[in-house]
Amino acid sequence: MTFRVSDLAKSKSFYAAALAPLGYRVMREFSFNGQTMFGMGIDSADGPKIDTWFIAGPSEYGESVTRGCHLCWRAPNRAAVDAFYAAAMANGAKDNGEPGVRAHYHPNYYGAFVIDLDGNNVEAVCHAPQ
Repeated sequence: MTFRVSDLAKSKSFYAAALAPLGYRVMREFSFNGQTMFGMGIDSADGPKIDTWFIAGPSEYGESVTRGCHLCWRAPNRAAVDAFYAAAMANGAKDNGEPGVRAHYHPNYYGAFVIDLDGNNVEAVCHAPQ
């Protein structure tokens, strides 16, 4: 997944804090073709795996800042969902659904939703029972 963001430094601070409870960290930062970006991912048995990229501002081809997207990251447990929510809220997110069971999805769907700095609905979810 790639998000184009309005402020790369603020987005880096926000996502580094919000995704840390899920095992994510900033793994790569660089500029290429006049675009500055960073990638976040997890350490796996096969090595570092980046699956989310953040790029500063609109592109020269007219791609605008990402807004209105919904992206969900899997959490290892319910405590990590709670920590994701708390960290996101402490770093400028807007509430879009406090941590809790969403039984309409399935009996063990424990998720939290926030609106990020650019207006995207981001979520952490744990599918395991308590």
